Amino acid sequence: MFKYVGAHVSISGGVENAPLNAVKIGAKAFAMFTKNQRQWKAKPISLQSIDEFKINLKNSGISFEHILPHDSYLINLGAPDKEKLEKSRTAFTDELNRCKELGLKLLNFHPGSHLQKFSKRADNYTELIEAAEYECLNLIAESMNLAIEETKGSDVVLVIENTAGQGSNLGYKFEHLAYLIEKCKDKSRVGVCLDTAHTFASGYDLRTHEAYEKTMNEFDKIVGFKYLRGMHLNDSKAGLGSRVDRHQSIGKGEIGLDAFKFIMNDERMNNIPLILETIDETIWPQEIELLYSLNPSCKPD
Repeated sequence: MFKYVGAHVSISGGVENAPLNAVKIGAKAFAMFTKNQRQWKAKPISLQSIDEFKINLKNSGISFEHILPHDSYLINLGAPDKEKLEKSRTAFTDELNRCKELGLKLLNFHPGSHLQKFSKRADNYTELIEAAEYECLNLIAESMNLAIEETKGSDVVLVIENTAGQGSNLGYKFEHLAYLIEKCKDKSRVGVCLDTAHTFASGYDLRTHEAYEKTMNEFDKIVGFKYLRGMHLNDSKAGLGSRVDRHQSIGKGEIGLDAFKFIMNDERMNNIPLILETIDETIWPQEIELLYSLNPSCKPD
């Protein structure tokens, strides 16, 4: 089995350009937005763009299964404000429909944030935060179930990305991911994306083989590798447990190169998209080759 490494490529000029941009950097997988991620609404994808996307993808040799599209960063499926929550839910369903139109199998998203707005009382701040987190997680789970219901008949999987836990972002504990999966009514429509920088910044060490195995065994015990549908491969400018989300080029940050060698030699990461979101896109071709050099036998033809 092989590793499918790529990066989050631009859709400037139309979604049909994403496969072309992936080929330019030697990618075997890629991530993309399906619309301008800074806008709530976008015009429908034209039939011409859909057709050209599929043609370009076929010519690229990259499989639909190795594309990990990302939803808009504006979306907050756990928003405490009712109007923003409804707006997020509508936009999220639209993102799922756009993926289906393109033939994509996955939609990566950040779980959501409670924005330090609490509707419950507690005896101390720690209890207050924990109550707010689980209130928000319940909203996120409700949003996911609504989206799945509204896209019944679709096979697009909702892929929850773990976070660094910066601000009030949830998903920084494996327990958060497991809770959302547990609450999801259709387990066939839910998965997880692990971001190495987020994992590290949220307190899970990856730097030594012993630490890496401990973290991955904990993930397997709490969440389960059967739900792992993709990874973001990023080094981190921020330290272990800092809860700060700052990506760095591979091998140039606080995580170091060894962790990526462990991943590239770990059969549990076979046949899923492994996506760079590192800070210098001009060296993505070199970073892709660097990652494959850590286990040359895992590179697809």
